[in-house]
Amino acid sequence: MREVLFQFNVGPTTWAYLSALMTVGIYFKFHRLWSVRNLDLIALALFAPGLLMVYHGLLERQPSLVQGGYIWLFAVGGFFLIRLLLDPVMVRRPLLAPNLSAGGLTFSGAALLVFLLSNVVTNPQERLEHVLSAQEAAILEAPGYPPLMRFATAAESPDEALKKTDPPTYRRALLEMVAVRGVAIVTHLIVVLGIVLVGYRHFDNIHTGVAAATLYLLVFYTSQLTGRVDHVLPAALLVWAVESYRRPFFSGMMIGFAAGLIFYPLFLLPLWLGFYWRRGLWRMIVGVSLAMLILVGALLVAGDVGQGQLRQMFGFSLFSPEVLAGFWRFHEPVFRIPVAAAFVALSASFALWPAQKNLGTLLSCSAAVMLATQFWHVPQGGLYMAWYLPLLVLTIFRPNLEDRMALTAVV
Repeated sequence: MREVLFQFNVGPTTWAYLSALMTVGIYFKFHRLWSVRNLDLIALALFAPGLLMVYHGLLERQPSLVQGGYIWLFAVGGFFLIRLLLDPVMVRRPLLAPNLSAGGLTFSGAALLVFLLSNVVTNPQERLEHVLSAQEAAILEAPGYPPLMRFATAAESPDEALKKTDPPTYRRALLEMVAVRGVAIVTHLIVVLGIVLVGYRHFDNIHTGVAAATLYLLVFYTSQLTGRVDHVLPAALLVWAVESYRRPFFSGMMIGFAAGLIFYPLFLLPLWLGFYWRRGLWRMIVGVSLAMLILVGALLVAGDVGQGQLRQMFGFSLFSPEVLAGFWRFHEPVFRIPVAAAFVALSASFALWPAQKNLGTLLSCSAAVMLATQFWHVPQGGLYMAWYLPLLVLTIFRPNLEDRMALTAVV
């Protein structure tokens, strides 16, 4: 009976087509073919071929196919980077409701959430997440919080855990598996709830929030890397930083925790400090500092602190040859230096531009910064789409938010 009702496997290629067709059916505006919304939807679907090329290249051990996949992802990411940088000047933002009713959209989103969370529980091998395990050693050395990197790569699949003949080893593997998957499930729920609340509280339209959350669940990437805690946990923190933007201290803590976990959100500080410059600046600084101190203190309490751990946490391993994997594995690493310099200049420029910052600016420019990290992040730069995908989806759906500035919105 279990095989009849519960054994279902949807391969990556099949799901790529299904998700693209469902996205078009639910969101595409057929009466406004040349709208920016339609262009965004097509570009989101174009991430799938790059992810499939990486998946099949790793599965079939074809480095040229993997390289082509990363180049494809960088090309689509480059389009969205330009799109996000232009977003603050797009003043006319008509409400383009999805083609489904509110009830149908809510049902579809809930069904997708159940389907994707079941992927975390069953951990099917027909996913990109499974074939990336060969590069786990490089991930352990990547910039970020060392306990998070170890935790994200700790869990074994059920089949591997059952092969353990030593009972303590088996129990430890089983507990790690349950812990990692449990955290992944809870974190995805937090991301979805945060997106819905942003729509309800800040866009003044819960239908828009549900539409954005459903699109996030529909994107092909989400189905393929659902269980990666190092992907989704920073995403949850950044979504809730936006959701709590009226309270600078809490937003600061969310960004501080995200920066402590994966380092790169530190480059969001020029943008967010520029937003709070006239009101809430010091509360934001205190929140960021407190969160970073809590993470360092946790290392001290665990007896896991040392020069190497702190250097990794604060990004000193960025140019270490041991972490080269993904796109930069196939190209001369020295070219990462000008890319990194351009990234730093971009993030610093947000302190001054746009001059009048609002909630829309925070969304689009935060997504731009986290997307730009993919061009020089190792390992697997280009695959960490969760760091910016929720913010990108919210930017696609956002209304005109020019009145949501720190002077009027911050409490």
